[in-house]
Amino acid sequence: MSKSVRSSRHNSRAGSSNSSSPSTPPRKRVKRCCRNFVTFMCTQLGVGALIVLYAIFGALSFMHIEREYIDETTDYVIKLRHNCAEKMWNITEKFNTFDRSEWQNNTIDILLEYQAEIATLIKNGYVGRTPEQIWSFPAALMFCLSVITMIGYGNMVPRTPWGKGFTVIYATFGIPLYILYFLNMGKVLARSFKFLYRSLHECAHERTIYDSHLEALENGSLSILQRKKIIVPSTACLWVIISYILTGTIMFANWEKWSFLNSFYFCMTSLCKIGFGDFVPGASLVTAADIEAASLKIKEDASADPEEIFNMQLITDQNSKLAINFFYMLVGMGLVSMCYNLMREAVRMKIKEIKEDTKLCLEDTRARFMGCCGTREYYDEDYY
Repeated sequence: MSKSVRSSRHNSRAGSSNSSSPSTPPRKRVKRCCRNFVTFMCTQLGVGALIVLYAIFGALSFMHIEREYIDETTDYVIKLRHNCAEKMWNITEKFNTFDRSEWQNNTIDILLEYQAEIATLIKNGYVGRTPEQIWSFPAALMFCLSVITMIGYGNMVPRTPWGKGFTVIYATFGIPLYILYFLNMGKVLARSFKFLYRSLHECAHERTIYDSHLEALENGSLSILQRKKIIVPSTACLWVIISYILTGTIMFANWEKWSFLNSFYFCMTSLCKIGFGDFVPGASLVTAADIEAASLKIKEDASADPEEIFNMQLITDQNSKLAINFFYMLVGMGLVSMCYNLMREAVRMKIKEIKEDTKLCLEDTRARFMGCCGTREYYDEDYY
């Protein structure tokens, strides 16, 4: 009787578990997937991938928003140019034959007026390019990088209200993400560089380590030899940064057609987060909109150079190199964080050594002082 009751209870429990089991596994799977995704995103690789995807998302968003901006300045400049040409033609018809000095004075006045108006427009942000030409994907990618890294080159700015609002939101979430990347990447690179430096140091001093082990065995010391802590010197960190900057100098000078001084100047100011904006990668690259504008110019103007389009197409092929420039800046920021961590550790060890040396020096001075005072008291007692 008891066995039948137990079996019925067991069957009822199994039936209830089987009835509830189909609803629980999907929830557990979703929770497990979310947990694994969050765990991966908190790792160094996850943060790096997240910041790259965040920059690409920002570039595409800014391209979509800012290309909708209707720039009336271009039409106004064209109108100014036509008015200036028309005024000069009227003055030429009126004074060129009879009064040459009057023609020169009026022409100079018209050109100065045109120059002043164009200078005012340039100060207000006119660059002579349409939004499609300005907001290419490489340029938008570098703009997003300058926002989240807080460099702020200033060569490109959003002009639409939606673009300005999106910049605020984008920077609000992007800057903490970059700080997390900066700290994590610095720790990873510092650990890797420390391991590499320790391995090279042990290979260089392998004979000395072998002699110390052999001497310990000969003395009968069976205790485990402690591994000496190796600190990466600050000079090694400086050499790494200098080598990286020189690599960027050669790369940007070759791709952007800058001088070596300007390229070195850009690498230093960017890695130091100064970002004046006078030199920006991708600003000299030509987009498809530039090629189309040049084609229209050649159709309208017979004196234009046809090889200009061919040269522009050669420059356009270099747009893929801007992705390497993007990763160069990200890795450079990580190297700066690495050097900061390693140099901070070296400074801490130096301060600790200075404290220990100072403590020993004070103890030695105190012992000498007490010894001198004790000897003097001994002689005084012997004298009396």
